[in-house]
Amino acid sequence: MLRSLYTAATGMEAQQLKMDVIANNLANASTTGFKRVRAEFQDLLSETVVQATPAGPQGGGQPAPLQVGLGVKTGSTTRSMGQGDMQNTQNPLDLAIEGAGFFRVQKANGEVAFTRAGNLRVDETGRLVTQNGDIVEPGITVPPETTGLTIRPDGTVLATLPTKTEPTELGRLQLTLFTNPGALEAIGHNLFQPTGASGQEIQVRPGEQGAGAVSQGFLESANVKAVEEMIDMISTQRSYEMNSKVIQTADQMLQRLTQLR
Repeated sequence: MLRSLYTAATGMEAQQLKMDVIANNLANASTTGFKRVRAEFQDLLSETVVQATPAGPQGGGQPAPLQVGLGVKTGSTTRSMGQGDMQNTQNPLDLAIEGAGFFRVQKANGEVAFTRAGNLRVDETGRLVTQNGDIVEPGITVPPETTGLTIRPDGTVLATLPTKTEPTELGRLQLTLFTNPGALEAIGHNLFQPTGASGQEIQVRPGEQGAGAVSQGFLESANVKAVEEMIDMISTQRSYEMNSKVIQTADQMLQRLTQLR
């Protein structure tokens, strides 16, 4: 009887963690470039009450074991790298990646990180930076006298200057690909950092080697579907209630046993 109490408790703990994941997805439904996370579970080791044994010459034996499961645990969380909806902002410094790839940025402490959020800015020195001030690599500096900025799908950055009739090329943005982007670790501020399971970084030009193209004047919305998350929330709540009901029932059965004379 005590086995069922502990088993149901693992179920409640697992569903609580799943609810935490769903809550984070919904909280970031409006976050630029956010990728939804899914909780995945594994069953715990089963307790073998009777081992399976082969039959003898006259038959018999135990053709199937008698096992009782001991509950569930959270195996991992998987981040979906599916494309989010494209939002037209008409802001020349807003960039969206249509396809695979990440922008490579350098944080203030010198560390390198990666992001899908292309809501860029120009700092006081003219450098392209993220909304947190992280420098976009390779570094591109926009002259202060620039009257127009054009970023082509292949990442080429062109500036319109009053002293020149033709646009001036300032540089070219690059994208980074990973063998297993789902293994990247989210570190906040729309940033990811590589892990041992994410694979080698591959620097490519937009539109080449499987990388996506850059769309100027657009932002990639979060790939969170609110309706799907709400359905998962209801299902998680029901599972949590069922596990709590198991604990209540097991407790009632134990009380009945203690009343036997």
